[in-house]
Amino acid sequence: QVQLVESGGGLVQAGGSLRLSCVFSGRTFSSYAMGWFRQAPGKEREFVAAISSSGGRLYYADSVKGRFTITRDNAKNTVYLQMNSLKPEDTAVYYCAAKRTGYTVVVITTTAYDYWGQGTQVTVSS
Repeated sequence: QVQLVESGGGLVQAGGSLRLSCVFSGRTFSSYAMGWFRQAPGKEREFVAAISSSGGRLYYADSVKGRFTITRDNAKNTVYLQMNSLKPEDTAVYYCAAKRTGYTVVVITTTAYDYWGQGTQVTVSS
């Protein structure tokens, strides 16, 4: 069974940066596409960023493009989300997700993912 554990959330001022980490265990990490999603109070969970199992393909939501960067380290079974130039509207619980896929596939829909972490809170103050 796959387990995902996120960390790195916190409180930051607008314009600041945070790096989220998600540690994967239970299966072969390099066989799984990974994604980051977020959910603000009263809103649906939304896509943020995704990376293919090989790390060669990336995809971002328009709202974070140019500010957030998703990377993965297959040797450490970890996916990261570097968040720069944070805005108050980035405030949400951030979740990582995993899906077993082919090498170059990126997955951007919530319902397509098989495994989810417990989430980490990111709060951006104005």
